[in-house]
Amino acid sequence: MVATFYIQQLITSFVASAAFGIIFNVPKKALLQCGFAGMVGWLLYIMLQNMMVEPVTATVFAAFCVTMISHFFAKKYKTPIIVFSVSGIIPLVPGGVAYNALRHVAQNQFDQAVQLGAQAFMISGAIALGLLLSEVTNQVIRKWSISRRRAGKPKSTGSS
Repeated sequence: MVATFYIQQLITSFVASAAFGIIFNVPKKALLQCGFAGMVGWLLYIMLQNMMVEPVTATVFAAFCVTMISHFFAKKYKTPIIVFSVSGIIPLVPGGVAYNALRHVAQNQFDQAVQLGAQAFMISGAIALGLLLSEVTNQVIRKWSISRRRAGKPKSTGSS
């Protein structure tokens, strides 16, 4: 039963990310990678949720993971990172929560609407934080790699 749940989640998150890639007009050769990035991010999110991690914290980790995968794919396939990161983030977007917040507003249930709206806002911020942390991590790794390469180069003596 648990395996079936995870398989369903993997398939639907892959399809959602790849389908958004089609809508977003990504190159056809990148659709599988877009779906994979979204699938891995969603899998991490639901696994953290099953371990009773707060949704906002789980979203930060999942968004970080999606963006790190996107950096890898961007470098490997010589494609802009936004192609993979935007499509990969789609399963994490709190659309259902935002919809329910607005539905509660329409039903004059403002206490529930405010709670759900705040949750949607915090999850959206968590996505942004995950993207930011991944970008900072990537920059640190890149600078470390460059400085390490420079330290390994033999110094020229200046005479030709």
